[in-house]
Amino acid sequence: MLLALIQIIQILLNVLWWIIIIQAILSWLVAFNVVNTHNDFVRQLLYALSRMTEPFYRPIRRILPDFGALDFSPLVVLLILEIVDSVILPRLAAAAIGAA
Repeated sequence: MLLALIQIIQILLNVLWWIIIIQAILSWLVAFNVVNTHNDFVRQLLYALSRMTEPFYRPIRRILPDFGALDFSPLVVLLILEIVDSVILPRLAAAAIGAA
């Protein structure tokens, strides 16, 4: 049962990873005027992605110093996700297998 839960968490972490990547790329495209926010689809997509990622960015932004126009919070969140996915979850799975 615990292994199935760990696999579900890994899938959710991968989905979150892709959401952050897509949101970062789309925000760069908007910042460099490659994509225009006057397009309703682009504006709604950027808004939805921002709403999904903001709860993860907010605590990181409180800790990180202000770098001006550069926002390193997506990078920090991606790093944390990678640590959880490749260090913490495999150890939990190994402990679950050992306990069974």
